Amino acid sequence: MLRRLCRSKIHRATVTASQSEYEGSIEIDETLMKSAGLLEFEMVLVANVANGARFETYVIKGAKNSGVIGLRGAAARLGVPGDKLIIMSIGLMSEAEARKLKPRFIQVNHQNKVVDVRSVVKRGPIDASI
Repeated sequence: MLRRLCRSKIHRATVTASQSEYEGSIEIDETLMKSAGLLEFEMVLVANVANGARFETYVIKGAKNSGVIGLRGAAARLGVPGDKLIIMSIGLMSEAEARKLKPRFIQVNHQNKVVDVRSVVKRGPIDASI
């Protein structure tokens, strides 16, 4: 049996662009992709903190250190610039792999720059000013 776990997460990324006339996906700054261990074309689960929308799409590489988080195609209908997103990478793994998993949780500021990397979920209130 395979288990489905959260392998990595970019927490509270700010949408910088939304373009519906596009082939579709989420564009993520290459630096953030590397921090979260994401590959181009990898499927991710996205949750929009502003409106509660959840959707799955694939990642396309944005310019390095640009801070871009762009919703493209149908995903553009689920968020607008300024919305906060949680972008999660899901991994399928064996029981043994799952028990050894050290997920990567990437906290970003309002410019989508990395401010913290950890392997545990933060408990308590979120600092929304970051």
